[in-house]
Amino acid sequence: MYSSVNTIWVLLGAALVFFMQPGFAMLEAGLIRAKNVGNIIMKNVIDLSLGSIVYWIVGFSIMFGVSNSGIVGTPDIFLFGDTLANTAPDGVSPWSFFIFQTVFAATAATIVSGAMAERTKFSAYCVYSVVISLIVYPLSGHWIWGGGWLSGLGFHDFAGSTAVHMVGGVAGLVGAAMVGPRIGKYSKSGKSRAIPGHSLSLAALGVFILWFGWFGFNGGSTVSATGDDVLASMGVIFTNTNLAAAAGAAAVMIVTWIRYKGPDVSMTLNGVLAGLVGITAGCDAVSAAGAVMIGLLSGIAVVVGIEIIDKKFKVDDPVGAVGVHCVCGAVGTLCVGLFAIDGGLFYGGGARFLGVQAIGVIAVAAWVTIAMLITFSAIKAVVGLRVTKEEEIEGLDVHEHGIENSYADFMPSSAPRPAEAPAAAPVPVEAAVPVTDARDADGETRKGPKMTKISIITRQSMFESLEAAMSAIGITGMTMTNILGYGVQKGHPEFYRGVEVQARLLPKIRVEIIVCKVPVRTVIETAKKALYTGNIGDGKIFVYDVENVIRVRTGEEGYDALQDD
Repeated sequence: MYSSVNTIWVLLGAALVFFMQPGFAMLEAGLIRAKNVGNIIMKNVIDLSLGSIVYWIVGFSIMFGVSNSGIVGTPDIFLFGDTLANTAPDGVSPWSFFIFQTVFAATAATIVSGAMAERTKFSAYCVYSVVISLIVYPLSGHWIWGGGWLSGLGFHDFAGSTAVHMVGGVAGLVGAAMVGPRIGKYSKSGKSRAIPGHSLSLAALGVFILWFGWFGFNGGSTVSATGDDVLASMGVIFTNTNLAAAAGAAAVMIVTWIRYKGPDVSMTLNGVLAGLVGITAGCDAVSAAGAVMIGLLSGIAVVVGIEIIDKKFKVDDPVGAVGVHCVCGAVGTLCVGLFAIDGGLFYGGGARFLGVQAIGVIAVAAWVTIAMLITFSAIKAVVGLRVTKEEEIEGLDVHEHGIENSYADFMPSSAPRPAEAPAAAPVPVEAAVPVTDARDADGETRKGPKMTKISIITRQSMFESLEAAMSAIGITGMTMTNILGYGVQKGHPEFYRGVEVQARLLPKIRVEIIVCKVPVRTVIETAKKALYTGNIGDGKIFVYDVENVIRVRTGEEGYDALQDD
């Protein structure tokens, strides 16, 4: 006989955990560049969609099916057998339990999208989403929650620090390492460069949604809301969840304030999630003080973890997903062996419980690493993992989804769409019309070294190569402006829901350089070589005579005003 209270509680928990999906989407969208927002939103939609289907087909039964070995559940295709009825908790309708577990599987899958953001093929991500929800997450989940060998040892992971978050975090680590860093993330010497996200507001909104949804993630895992003991436990779980998140945020704020000379906003957002991930395993088993300690340790761990992963391992994780979910998932699981009121090392329980927790962390990490190495290697060989250099520079929104701009009329696109019309015949770079240095209006040679302004208008995607080329010839200063316009190209058509949108002005950049010491001809020829593709849209170079230059701070004029201090 079903319990109305228990079933409704599980369904409410499922709804809250489902609501975490837009939280992840907003967080990831905010911490990446605007040119890839549509792509990351699509990945968050599709991992939930594809994952839900394959988890229903066979994933659920692999996770909760009967097993004599303790390794894998008996497959029950489309759940036509008795698996669902036999695994539902007392008083909970079977399909209510199924949807609750489905949204947990979706959470594990979506973590990887952030770690591999801004350079991973959408088709490759679709294949990964199927694999993790079909076999990778269900198999290790069976060990922990499906009556497998880890649960037999006494491994405790109440709501999924390891079963959900570390699985997604390890998969993200393997994927990010295999796909490689984003263009420009590391210098030639290996120094990490910051690539800021485009919207802290979106990221903060995502974190608050996740914080809210986590009450369903942890609280709903009681899968019951009847009985005094359960009701008391629910209050403890909610309190511990909130305290750990708060402590994680506080820890990161303090650490970054000391290390970076100011509290770092995006890292503090990660600190909230670090505390939430850390407490998930033991939210039912520790005291309020223990929850605060777990949150503090997780906050410190996420800062250290993100720095090591980025600066030492050279793994580019745009949103800090590996540090939050992999590192803090492991830390939180181990902390249960330390802080659990019943059996924890700090409560006189000895080291055995901590040892079991460590075995579980190592076993799950090993399984996910092996499975993901095989999966991503196969994907790389068949469809490829990474987009082309041009696609990455111009943005995945344009090339993967045909979206000129995810923000419509609110801001210009970060990159133009490649020409769809047939390209004009390439013009050889040698055929460019030579430029003659200008004189004063009266024809006289001006006193002192001649100064010239060179204005270059070209595609936004060419800025990095142009900047590098200018730096190589000694140009140490330039001004770059985002502009809109079109020439021969006449703009590009854009389609929204299959309907052509009126052609828009094309996003371009204008780079302005004042030269005196470096020969004008050298700058022009270098710029032509850096920008040349032979197609319409390479840009134009304008050369102007400069009357004078004044440095406001020192009063220097002319040649002296252009020199570095």
